Amino acid sequence: MRRARRYVMRVRPDGTVRVTIPRGGSKRDAEQFAARHLDWAHKQRAKTLSTRRPLAAEKELRARAARELPPLLHALADRFGLQVTKVSIRNQRSRWGSCTSRGHIALNYRLVLMPDAVRDYVLIHELMHLRQPNHSIRFWRLVEAACPGFRDAEHWLKRHGPSLF
Repeated sequence: MRRARRYVMRVRPDGTVRVTIPRGGSKRDAEQFAARHLDWAHKQRAKTLSTRRPLAAEKELRARAARELPPLLHALADRFGLQVTKVSIRNQRSRWGSCTSRGHIALNYRLVLMPDAVRDYVLIHELMHLRQPNHSIRFWRLVEAACPGFRDAEHWLKRHGPSLF
């Protein structure tokens, strides 16, 4: 990968192991890196596979998210005088939500698994991108004005969020 700066090994939710090779790296060095971290990969893979939800439970969570999240998002948008053009519920692997300049907000279905205050913070965070499309100081001031407890929510996400994936 062009942007990678070091070798990285990840265990995907399906149990497969992936090694990212940095620019200028070699397949041989990647194989040696993987061999050195094989014990870690086996432990992570076992942990990942043991915590997977059954397919039926996963489908129910997605259906629940599709029912619950769009009305919540639209209610918050109305409260802040913002216009959302489209809401989609996705299975994002590394983010809770995203917002386009055209007002399309994509939300991770796993938001229904977290406390309401944390979920609301994520929704507000994405909505504030309609006013400020970056993570500048101005953006964070908008978030703080709309959600004074956002720092607690961020702390919760850092501590507990990875376990929801």
